[in-house]
Amino acid sequence: MGPPVPRPGLSVPPLGCPSTSPAMPGSSAPRCGPSAAAPPPQVSVFPSPQELGSALAQLVAQREAQSGPGGRFSLGLSGGSLVRILAQELPDAAAAPARWLLAFVDERRVPLEDPESNYGAYKSQLLSKIPVPEDQIVIINPSLPVEEAAADYAAKLKKAFQGEDMPVFDLLILGIGPDGHTCSLFPDHPLLQEREKIVAAISDSPKPPPERITLTLPVLNAARSVVFVATGDSKAAVIKRILEGDEENPLPAALVQPHTGKLYWFLDEPAAKELTIPFEKHSIL
Repeated sequence: MGPPVPRPGLSVPPLGCPSTSPAMPGSSAPRCGPSAAAPPPQVSVFPSPQELGSALAQLVAQREAQSGPGGRFSLGLSGGSLVRILAQELPDAAAAPARWLLAFVDERRVPLEDPESNYGAYKSQLLSKIPVPEDQIVIINPSLPVEEAAADYAAKLKKAFQGEDMPVFDLLILGIGPDGHTCSLFPDHPLLQEREKIVAAISDSPKPPPERITLTLPVLNAARSVVFVATGDSKAAVIKRILEGDEENPLPAALVQPHTGKLYWFLDEPAAKELTIPFEKHSIL
């Protein structure tokens, strides 16, 4: 099979439908995670992080529009390099941030003004440009012990999602580590087996700082849409494992398979360089 055909002028992939490219000869359809019955994710590759960021902002805007006039738009964010990407592109795409409910898929138990705080990073880089009401931003209380901070964050989410047994986000934007972790769900960690709690504490994170709170897999898989975002060749090997592997003990990111929602992967070319499955290649140039 030759390389995917670029589609000039297309800034964001069509929503709600996976790539229609044929599967490679002798292979099954592309898949993500341990369940062969799961529908394939929609994998989109962009020439640069900037073009990826523009498409990601448009995806947020489309999901916001689909929440309906006057309806709330619930968005869950990861930290790390995503902060910079969203801070550059999202302000111009956000139509009605006063309707947003904003939460964080994980957080470090550090002071909110600490450089390691996801909320702090977004507050300084993005929220100064997008007027989301403060009472619609769900944040942890880092002054509490980590277990209590997790319980407090869960209570805040349950209040924000009143009437729902499980918080159902309109869109979750997730990152991925070179080890395959997402949120603060790490390979071989007992939290991957958590099925009751919507928020869990972790005090032995293999990546510092050690104390964190994280959404659990049941919440991730209840979302209406989930998009993984990865850039750089340091992610290429683990992305190939997740999207093309069939591992007995799947990596955490491979366990994210929304039950009824859509799953997207937005990659730049270096992050996608080892993939052999079909994907859509996009460019705004």
